[in-house]
Amino acid sequence: MFNKHKHAIDAAQWKNDILAGLIGYFTTVYIVAVNSSILNDAGIGVENAMVATILASFVGTLLMGWLANAPMVLIPGMGVNALFAYTIVEGTGMSFQEGLAVVIVSSLIFLVTAFTKLGEWLKEAIPDSLKHAITVGLGLFLTLIGLEKGGLVVRGEHSLIALGNPSSEMVITSLLTLFIGIFLFTRNVPGNFLITMIIGTVIASFFGLLGEPGTGISMDMGSFIWMPSFEGIGTLTFWMAVFPLSIVLIFENMGLIHGQLAMLRDENKFKRAYKATAFSALASGFLGTSPTVSSAESAAVIASKGKTGRAAFTMAILFLATLLLIPWISMVPGTAISPILIIVGALMVQNIKHIEFDQLSETMPAFLIIVMIPFTYSIADGMAFGFIAYPLVKLAIGKQRELSFPVVFIAMMFLFEFVMRSVGH
Repeated sequence: MFNKHKHAIDAAQWKNDILAGLIGYFTTVYIVAVNSSILNDAGIGVENAMVATILASFVGTLLMGWLANAPMVLIPGMGVNALFAYTIVEGTGMSFQEGLAVVIVSSLIFLVTAFTKLGEWLKEAIPDSLKHAITVGLGLFLTLIGLEKGGLVVRGEHSLIALGNPSSEMVITSLLTLFIGIFLFTRNVPGNFLITMIIGTVIASFFGLLGEPGTGISMDMGSFIWMPSFEGIGTLTFWMAVFPLSIVLIFENMGLIHGQLAMLRDENKFKRAYKATAFSALASGFLGTSPTVSSAESAAVIASKGKTGRAAFTMAILFLATLLLIPWISMVPGTAISPILIIVGALMVQNIKHIEFDQLSETMPAFLIIVMIPFTYSIADGMAFGFIAYPLVKLAIGKQRELSFPVVFIAMMFLFEFVMRSVGH
């Protein structure tokens, strides 16, 4: 009787894991279109970016299931992809191949923190106000990118496009899709981002705004982008790009993994899950995309009673099968992608509630990070303003004892980069 009962429980968990994996896939597959759209702004071909996104998600989620036996999905991180495309590549003038080399070096640093006590040391040394401010700033930056992709804001003019303009069809499509996306999200409809993207694509088709159908996977391997270039590794620009990406990777993944495993009530898997995430980020650089992170949608997998790596294996297999859908995914227009960026941005901005605004020495540096990331259109520059201001404010009010060596070192590095950039000009 005991064995029969045990087998029944095992069979039930198998079923739960597979169903949870299906739900996890449908809540995250939107990333294929969204990430490729952002990577395309960095000069990577859309279809190549789709292949890279799919393979990175496949490898990362497979690693999570194998190394950590955890029901979590790893996909290119929102915010991290913006840092790669708009700050590391577009902002510095690097080629995307050099940007991929930055991803690899940053991921190696991330990997070091996974196998040593350096990660915990940094976690304790960097003030929470600065970490939360980075997340909020990234959220505002993603919102700005979403508004641009939907044609609602024009970069450089800083104004809303009136409905009477020649591009009014684009504006109407974006607004309709955004309102539908907000409705589905607030109603907590399963797979709401995917549904939003599909409905947005249908709406766009009525206005003739669809993209061209793709050709699928090219057999010309020379056209793929899996060749990082380390030509600039000896330059200051390269290492100042490595710097912010490493910080974001370490802190974002620490927070995500800790929260998801707490929800799973199995925090003993943290070290293995953290290592799996670091290996996955490293693989991303070789596969041609910005680093993967443990997706926030992993919470949906856990909430659907996924408990083991079987859920992760299910999601990994489904992501690999998505390679067959590339010709159709290529047709998804920017107006169907922009609402997802805006909603994700709104979610990230919620971290502002963790910042202690009653303490001026914490508020001012955090405020600078939050506003300067979108206003300078550079995540690294926005971070620099906040990190440089932090020790200055603490010194000004006589609280220098609250400063840690890593904070002062990071501030000096950012200041040094500003000075060298000014001298260079």
